[in-house]
Amino acid sequence: MSPETILLLLLLLAGAYMAWNIGANDVANAMGTSVGSGALTLRQALLVAAVLEFSGAFFFGSHVSQTIQSGLVNPEVFLPTPMILAYGMLAALIGTGLWLQIASYFGWPVSTTHGIVGGIVGFGFAVGGFEAVYWDNVIYVVTSWVLSPLLGGIFSYGIFNFLRKHVLYTANPVRQAKKITPIAVFIVITTLAQIMVYKGLENVFGKFSFLEALAFSLLVGGVCALISHFLLKNIKENLIRPQEHPYGAEVANELDKAKRHLQQALEACRGEVHFQVSSLLQEINTTSLALKQTARGRVMSTEYMLVERIFGYMQILSACLMAFAHGANDVANAIGPFSAAIGVIETGTINPEGKVPTWALGLGGLGIVVGLATWGWRVMETIGKKITELTPTRGFAAEFGAAATILLASRLGLPISTTHTLVGSVVGIGLARGIEALDLSMTRDIVISWVVTVPVCGGLTVAVFYLLEAIL
Repeated sequence: MSPETILLLLLLLAGAYMAWNIGANDVANAMGTSVGSGALTLRQALLVAAVLEFSGAFFFGSHVSQTIQSGLVNPEVFLPTPMILAYGMLAALIGTGLWLQIASYFGWPVSTTHGIVGGIVGFGFAVGGFEAVYWDNVIYVVTSWVLSPLLGGIFSYGIFNFLRKHVLYTANPVRQAKKITPIAVFIVITTLAQIMVYKGLENVFGKFSFLEALAFSLLVGGVCALISHFLLKNIKENLIRPQEHPYGAEVANELDKAKRHLQQALEACRGEVHFQVSSLLQEINTTSLALKQTARGRVMSTEYMLVERIFGYMQILSACLMAFAHGANDVANAIGPFSAAIGVIETGTINPEGKVPTWALGLGGLGIVVGLATWGWRVMETIGKKITELTPTRGFAAEFGAAATILLASRLGLPISTTHTLVGSVVGIGLARGIEALDLSMTRDIVISWVVTVPVCGGLTVAVFYLLEAIL
């Protein structure tokens, strides 16, 4: 076989291998919150994600693939020897895939976006020098890595606080849930339909105007909201008795904040003032503990269990949005380098504006699904249960906030990290409940895995590149 044929076969295998690793590691971030809260079983999560991950990758993945394909390394540097770029993209797929497989085996939720960007930039810098890398674009991408957890955390924090104030901390949480759920269904479905239709389906149906996409998405969102309204009408409402009025948890959180300030004051004062502050701190501590015990007992009441069941269905809906968004964004990590290398083999030249082929998106989507079905459970259990305790209301807020961030970034062409966004969203939920609700050691380990991934993938990519160059 000719070197080009061998390279083509290696690219097909490496692209599928990388997509498999994305499914095994990163998809866990998309579905782990649903499993952790109990809204979906592991098998149900696998089925939901399989359909929607593939749909997002196939119908919506091409836009962000352009950034990974030609937005990080200057292809003009490789014009005299275009095959070098093809080798580099193959090395990036293999090197990043190796690190992802190691991480998946140990259940580490690393960022595939970090990995592939680090691999491509490492190769470009090592082979082409400083001028081979689009450093402005790299900084733009790195900025999006910082913004994505912040935006995800802010969105999720706001959504959960809204639900807590207008549903969980009301005298009749079931009635409030029945009022708010159709509105939430409308927003979620309209968001998904709007993003999917407006330029998202151009590979299949051609371009839609903004008004056509808006009208269609509003119609779909309205129909789904109406269906949810009628389904909720049969749920009975039971008023909470006055002595069980659910402001205990909210007051306890505020008292915890007051305790921290009083602790600082206690360290700074002496004498009689020290005694008075100490007594006040002890009194607040007793009151806070009593309120928390009351809240824990009430959470298991019929009303709250019913509210969580309602939002369990809502979380399934947000999980669908999350899976679709993840497929749209993260298929680029496998297909961008793959498409760039395939273009070099087919034409013998470098074409930065090359169209991402539909069959390549299909290959990437299929690889993601297979990886999810085989190894996805490893990281899914880590993400779903170890950052903070999740319930369906918390999981819904985290998933919807993260999905909105990812879909927005995907339309802007930012290859953000799903890991960053979801961890930021879950941390936002934990902060809304107080910092003690977070497992800070687990959060620290996840952040460390993000930092380590970039240099490891860059180094592996350079090593694989020189090995391929010597063999081929």
